[in-house]
Amino acid sequence: MKIGVIIIFHDNELHIEKRFLIEQINECNAIEFCLVDNNSKDKTLQLLMEIKETCSSHISVVEIKKQNSVDTAKKAGARYMFNQFNLRHIGFVDANSIQEGHTLNMLVASIYRNKQSIIDTNLKVIENQKIRQTLFKSIFSVVEYLQNINMKTNFNNLNPSV
Repeated sequence: MKIGVIIIFHDNELHIEKRFLIEQINECNAIEFCLVDNNSKDKTLQLLMEIKETCSSHISVVEIKKQNSVDTAKKAGARYMFNQFNLRHIGFVDANSIQEGHTLNMLVASIYRNKQSIIDTNLKVIENQKIRQTLFKSIFSVVEYLQNINMKTNFNNLNPSV
């Protein structure tokens, strides 16, 4: 079962280790990545496009030309993923919410290692809901799920944002 992960970027050029991210994303065959650039003023979008060109087919880049809230950027990524892929599980991460001592690379590796646990957690959340969530309400915080999985994820101090 595939999972979709939206990663929202805004001026993260200095935090993107292109080569390592390419390697990690190429390892994650069962994960569709949507990298959303929220009107970065630096070279973030250029780096994301280079990553997309180098990676296999399970990565997309969405460019938002006017900076919006994280919630709006998340919805833009979800809308794109919903229209392009048939996914039941879509999570998101705000790259700017990654606290010092953690890296985007660590997060992507943790998502890959805990993919099935993330899906299982989402299935439990869906099962316990009394009302079926709309697309945008069903998008979950990947960081929050990783914190709740109680595995060695090294992401216990992240701010899940939105």
